[in-house]
Amino acid sequence: MKYNLLISLIFLFSLIASAQSSFNSETLLVTKQDLSTNVFAADSTANAVVLYESGNSYVSNRDFMLYTEIKKKIKILNNDGFDKATVKEYLYRNSNKKENIQDIHAITYNLEGDNITKVKLDKKAIYEEKYDDKYTLVKFTFPNVRAGSVITYSYTLVSPFFFKYKGWYFQEDIPKLYSEYNTSIPGNWEYNIKLVGHLALDHKEEHIQNECLDGGSGAYADCVDTKYVMKNIPAFIEEDYMTTKSNYLSRIDYELKTLRMFNGEVENYTKTWKVVDNELRTDNDLGRQLSKSAITKGLLDNSIEKESNPLIKAKKIYQYVQEHYAWNKEYSLFKDVSVKDLIKEKTGSVSEINILLHNLLKQSDLEVYPILLSTRNNGFPTKIYPVISDFNYLIVQINIDGEKYLLDATEDYLSFGEIPFRCLNQEGRLLDFKNGSYWIALTPEKTSSVMYQIKLKAENGTLKGMVHHSNKGYHAHSYKNSYYSNPENYLIKLRNSHEAFEISNYKVDSESKTSFDFTESYAIEYPLDEQLTNIYFDPFLFKFFDTNPFKLQNRTYPIDFGYKDSFLYSIQIDLGKDYQAINLPKSKHYTLPNNKGRLLFNTSQSKNTISLVLKIDFLENLYAPEYYPYLKEFMSITTNIQTKSLVSLKKR
Repeated sequence: MKYNLLISLIFLFSLIASAQSSFNSETLLVTKQDLSTNVFAADSTANAVVLYESGNSYVSNRDFMLYTEIKKKIKILNNDGFDKATVKEYLYRNSNKKENIQDIHAITYNLEGDNITKVKLDKKAIYEEKYDDKYTLVKFTFPNVRAGSVITYSYTLVSPFFFKYKGWYFQEDIPKLYSEYNTSIPGNWEYNIKLVGHLALDHKEEHIQNECLDGGSGAYADCVDTKYVMKNIPAFIEEDYMTTKSNYLSRIDYELKTLRMFNGEVENYTKTWKVVDNELRTDNDLGRQLSKSAITKGLLDNSIEKESNPLIKAKKIYQYVQEHYAWNKEYSLFKDVSVKDLIKEKTGSVSEINILLHNLLKQSDLEVYPILLSTRNNGFPTKIYPVISDFNYLIVQINIDGEKYLLDATEDYLSFGEIPFRCLNQEGRLLDFKNGSYWIALTPEKTSSVMYQIKLKAENGTLKGMVHHSNKGYHAHSYKNSYYSNPENYLIKLRNSHEAFEISNYKVDSESKTSFDFTESYAIEYPLDEQLTNIYFDPFLFKFFDTNPFKLQNRTYPIDFGYKDSFLYSIQIDLGKDYQAINLPKSKHYTLPNNKGRLLFNTSQSKNTISLVLKIDFLENLYAPEYYPYLKEFMSITTNIQTKSLVSLKKR
């Protein structure tokens, strides 16, 4: 019996493997096997799979334009894969030139009985529209697509912009069997070429093509022709606790470093930080705004001007900017930055508000520096050479008595020394125009935390007592923002979200909306269900995690919390004379490798008082992918404790 079962399993797996391998992943040609095979064993969750794709980028001798020929074949496995039947391409433009797209061909293939049918894309179904100030969107949707279809398309991109050599994404949100990118780069164009992501190339080859580009008058350039290949590429699946996926998608990026003209002229695009620092210092939208002190005179009242303690003075200046100027939700780092307009209108961009903060601190003889950064949704800035376009945000750093404080005055609930969560993107570039810029860490030193301390007493079928709830650091931001913007509505939402018990005597114990913490307390009454002989009670009236946020089988990118995290839940229940405990949950301890985190869950009983304490500590803000299985188990234990820990009582 066991032998027969084993033979059956081997046969089943061989069928699945055979079905997957029967896809034609070598060309754009659609085979009957491509259409008849409707499983993808390597990823049973996939809604579609790229069977084959190729790109070919080169500079044409005909018009000196950058051409990129793209071909792609996709298998639609089920109805949820229909979104892959819409193709979008973003064409860059400026005031003088623009990219365009040529020779779009798209075909939908289906299997009708034993025959392959195909429907071509109608040219009238290709749409072009303005996307924003820099890009035009071209899109089309395949006709007659259904589960099991195979779609193929090809087109050519033509670009006059050599600084935008076409990058190539090997990885996307569906798996791929084969991805190939061919490039031909003339020797007088020098690029920094960067392979991003954790996946390795399956194949790479290079050779020199002599005299590939005719510069006229007997001038020629040789080209470096390169072929890059990846096979069996897993889908990239986004999950909680990560920065933007563009940081981790496996791809090739190009940044133009040097352009050598055929007449001998040389233009450098990639510069040293020393050169860039000087350019930023004289930039109209940055450097010159940072040096404008005349327009800030008279803004601060005498009590601030006369303050002798530098830390108190800095805090008062910070508070002044927070209270008097509103953020318009724009970043505008290198465009239309005007501190003068901010002072006049009382509202402005991130750059304008924080440059004003910088100038007021500097005017008060405090040591302050601007910091360029890229927000979490914008991606990591390039570190091996300056790429100013990578940055989209500006904050400041002030140094007082050996302590360094990062400041951002755009949010009115931030405490002194805090920056918004969107800014926690590992590192930023501090601009010191005298001694040169350098990278600094954007990691908060203080641990953010959540704490519940609950004391209850059983009386006449009800648990009565007090809840003390404290959120510190980044956990306090949403609470402060919600409460101080509308206290009445906040209390309504609090009561509605905890309908199992009554809330009364509500009080906020924090000093103000800019406090590092948000602390609240209130009385509760929780009725016990006495209809059964044994009374089951969930001691976790408030839960940190309802479900495990980590669900992937494997995760190849870091787990980025942004800050160190701590959670404490403590509940004491005096059972009085009416009840006694029958059973308590078991205590549990768990520690991450290298003591990078710990979980302590202790239950105890003293006389007729029961106590439960859950302590969770994430001791790092960033965990390498190797920690994922341990964090997944860590969170599984945490959620099980909070959702399956019942206390059983009975009446005396």
